[in-house]
Amino acid sequence: MKNKLRILYGAVLILALFNGCVSLRGAITEQIDSRRVEYALVRHDTAPVVFENGLGATINSWAKVFPEISKDATAFVYNRPGYGKSELASTPRDGLHIADELRLLLRSKDLKPPYILVGHSLGGLYMQLFARRYPDEVKALILVDSTHPEQFKGKGSPQNWPWWVRLAFNIWTSPVEKEEFNAIKATGENVLGLKTFTEKPVIVLSASQPVNEKSELATDAKQKQEDFVRLYPGARQIWVDSGHNIPLEKPDPIISAVREVLSINQSSGFQVQ
Repeated sequence: MKNKLRILYGAVLILALFNGCVSLRGAITEQIDSRRVEYALVRHDTAPVVFENGLGATINSWAKVFPEISKDATAFVYNRPGYGKSELASTPRDGLHIADELRLLLRSKDLKPPYILVGHSLGGLYMQLFARRYPDEVKALILVDSTHPEQFKGKGSPQNWPWWVRLAFNIWTSPVEKEEFNAIKATGENVLGLKTFTEKPVIVLSASQPVNEKSELATDAKQKQEDFVRLYPGARQIWVDSGHNIPLEKPDPIISAVREVLSINQSSGFQVQ
């Protein structure tokens, strides 16, 4: 069972119920542009660091990362519509709407670009779309065991999941999560339909534990993580000794990556290692 769960995290990219373990302090709920939004914001004189949660995850998934970054950098994390205390939205739950809603939300909070975008799991796919759609507004992109734009193609197709995984997904996910999940293919196509994000820092943090399992799903997940360096020429990939839930299991590599790109002058180069 343990190995099966690791495969689930690595290949299917569903965040299990980790959020009840820790909570993010300082979160507030506010009416913004006619909709109730739960978020946390700390301001400093730096480029804003913007966090995007994975499928089924709330701001609590960043509880070990956000407090460290917000000590000396502007940091913003929020719950998408239908998550936590954030009100549901009537708009479709595909990446185009989610990325544009985030952009408007940042403007509403007077957070000016360029942004350092940090996305975990499905949140990583949304941040890829944001960066490609609005490259002039992004200083750096940090992907944390991100969903690949073609995650569910080939061996990774949900049709190849074990029956118990499909059953668990149908039982434990909310309607808004199902809607986001069903839009992943279209969101991935939107990402690949835009020019790639280059000439600025891209750091790919990939979980090594699930992809070390010997299965077709795990092998496919590893290959798709490795493919990020093709999708983003010049990107640096770091394999983290962790399961899929890197933000809570091994937060330090994320913190280090954010601090690294914060220290880079916009006009300076990014060294690929």
